[in-house]
Amino acid sequence: MTTTITVTGMSCGHCEQTVTDALESVDGVRSATADNEADEAEIEGDAPVGDLIAAVEAAGYEASA
Repeated sequence: MTTTITVTGMSCGHCEQTVTDALESVDGVRSATADNEADEAEIEGDAPVGDLIAAVEAAGYEASA
């Protein structure tokens, strides 16, 4: 399943990598890609959306479904 969430606060490739790493650390995530220009992240897997948002916020960014 593919889930897309809105992520605000990213401004560069390092930010994208930080968000990607945070998402990929969540149980149930097979892969993740963050895009700072689109202000979103796309996640493959079956992790609950709340867990994805919590991981992004723990990394220092704002997220919503």
